[in-house]
Amino acid sequence: MTGLVTFTVVVVLVGLERVAEMVVSRRNAAWSLERGGVESGHRHFPVMVALHTAFLAGMLVEAWWRRPDVPGALAWSMLAVAVACQAGRWWCIAALGRHWNTRVIVVPGTPPVVRGPYRFLSHPNYVVVVVEGIALPLVHAAWISALVFTVLNAALLTVRIRVESAALRTLV
Repeated sequence: MTGLVTFTVVVVLVGLERVAEMVVSRRNAAWSLERGGVESGHRHFPVMVALHTAFLAGMLVEAWWRRPDVPGALAWSMLAVAVACQAGRWWCIAALGRHWNTRVIVVPGTPPVVRGPYRFLSHPNYVVVVVEGIALPLVHAAWISALVFTVLNAALLTVRIRVESAALRTLV
């Protein structure tokens, strides 16, 4: 039971981190729109919000319903990966600065960001999301949540990356 409670606390903390992201995102989106920012792909955004919310709730439901025995090595290693994902996510946010938000908004005339993790990858935040989608549920052996989220997120990311790449091409 102690492991379940600890896992619940970890997932709640990740949920609170997402709330902090939304505060930053809304502030940055307003900044971009005030400067003539153009939003693309707004139709898939509610699906993304629903998927990510269901992900957090789903892994808790699975863990409490299945109550799996969790090997300590799995729990600790996946927790380390999940924490690293949070650091990676905030590295991406910091690198994009005012240009980061959860929507696809580009400000015409601004150059694409090529600092931080964006020096190495076009979409590093999505790498973080994919890894976290596997690691976080596995902190408590919620493999069904990891699998379902990974498949659904892959479908969503095919749309999201296509939309974001097209929007970014307007900057160059």
